[in-house]
Formats: sequence, C-alpha cells, structure tokens
Amino acid sequence: MSSCNNSIPQPLIFVLAGIPGLESSHGWFSVPFFLVFVVAVIGNATILCIIRVEKSLHEPMFLLLAMLSVVDLSLVGVIVPRMLGIFWMNAKEISFNACLTQMFFIPSFYVMESGVLLAMAFDRFVAIWHPLRYTTVLSNNLLVKMALAVLARAVAVLTPAPILVKRLESFQTHVIAYSYCAYMAVVQIACGDISDHIVYGLMVIVASVGFDLFFIILSYGLILHAVFRIPSWEARGKAFSTCGSHLCVIALFYSPVIFSVLAQILGYHMAPHLQIIIDNLYFLVPPMINPLIYGARTKQMREWVLRIFHCQGD
Repeated sequence: MSSCNNSIPQPLIFVLAGIPGLESSHGWFSVPFFLVFVVAVIGNATILCIIRVEKSLHEPMFLLLAMLSVVDLSLVGVIVPRMLGIFWMNAKEISFNACLTQMFFIPSFYVMESGVLLAMAFDRFVAIWHPLRYTTVLSNNLLVKMALAVLARAVAVLTPAPILVKRLESFQTHVIAYSYCAYMAVVQIACGDISDHIVYGLMVIVASVGFDLFFIILSYGLILHAVFRIPSWEARGKAFSTCGSHLCVIALFYSPVIFSVLAQILGYHMAPHLQIIIDNLYFLVPPMINPLIYGARTKQMREWVLRIFHCQGD
C-alpha cells in the first residue's frame, strides 16, 4: 500500500533516471552497453544471413535458432537506443504512451525468447527420442504453429500491463528510477493500493518463465533418460553433444532470474543501482552471447563464419 500526501495526476511525460546514483558515470556505462548492442546486432544478423543462404540449414533446429535471433534483435532494438539516448544526450523524457509501449514490448520479447527456448528443448527431445521421425514430427507447419503460440502467449500475458497502468490516476512523482519503462518501476511510484499489480507481475513470471523452465527441465530429464539407455559411451557423448549449445543458452538466460528470485526469498536486497544494472543485463547479455555460443559450438555455423573471415582476408 502506497499513499501520497502530495500526489500528482497522471503525467503526460515521465522522466527516466537512467541509473540513479551513478548519473556522473553514465558516459562510462554507455560504452559497454553500446558494445553489447553492436555485437548482438552483428552476431544475430550473421546467424540469420547464414541460415537464409545455406539451404542445408533449413531444418527445424536452425529455423528455431533463426526465430531466437529475430527475438534477440528485437529485444536489444527496443532497449538500447533509448538507453544510449539517456547516457549520451540526457534524453530522459518519455511520453506516457511511449512508456506504455515500451512497457509492453520489452517484457513481450523476453517472454517470446523464453518460449523459443522451450520450443528448442522440444526440438532436442524429438531429435533424441525419435530421430527417424524428426523431420516428420517437426514439420514446417508445426514450427509455424509453435511460433504463433509463442507470439500469442506473449501478447496475451503482457497486454494487461499497459492497460492496468493506464488506469492509475495519481503518482508520487513523474521520475522513474530506471533506464526504461519497467512495469513494476512505474507501479511503485503510483499512489494507492498496488497489491493487484504485484499479483499480476508474479502471475506473468509464473505463466511464462516459470512454465517454460519447468517443461525445459522435464524435457532434459527425459533426454538424459534416453541418452543413458544408449549402450555405447561414444554414442552417448555424440547424442548429448547436440544439446550443448542449447544448454549453454538456457543457463545464460535463466540463471539471473533464478538468482534474483532466490535473493528476494532469502531477504537479500541489492543497492538500487546494482539491481538496475543486473536487470539490464537480463535483457542484453543473452542476445549478445547466444550467436557466439551457436557460432562456436555448431559445426555448420563455425564453418560459415570461418569462410566469411577467409574471404575477407583474401
């Protein structure tokens, strides 16, 4: 429950604080964020170009990887330019409607990425449990349905966020102590009872990340069961190696969320500026690292990247 003695009506303009307490260091913070943006764009664009050009990569695993790259590009595209505007040009003002738009799209792309990772876990499950029926089960028709399901869930889960915030009538301040319009950051500066908003925020986490993580763990439990039934150790290693890249991406994506939840359960409270930096990394590090992981660990991708560098060297 938050009450206000000197409340203000719903503002037309919000002010994004960036990283509160570290305003003098915004210029320094802009450097790593800009580098993350450049690497993420180049890496994911390269993945998409390779998959588009190489016909042999038009199979389920790589088409799902292309979906992941599209979501990653979208995610960094809606976060980093606005953030760099704050760091470089002190462009902190954002209209109320633009704030609502950002509030919808940023978590939507994050939820989509989680959904794509679940689809990739299903892909690995089918590849190991039913290798002879792999392309039959994971047909293009099913991949389209999976992509539409990922999109529909994100829209259904996140559409209430801007609607609920639109209904807030008064605020303590028009300054959002964040570098983007996060739903809970906006709700926390509202006046009145925000318990419904907190419940909604928890439901979003459970219905998206929690749901996906549960079924990813279940999928890999079944994969491990199938792998250890293979009599040859060499065959076991070969079967499980096909999951290596995906496991690395899963660990990278879900570890910060698990750490954050555990920290809150155990009562550990980070400094606000540290929490904001970590929250930014939730969204920005996976899009940068994902193409590097698949580029390094996937033979077909590695060969194409080496071919590109060899041509440039000539």
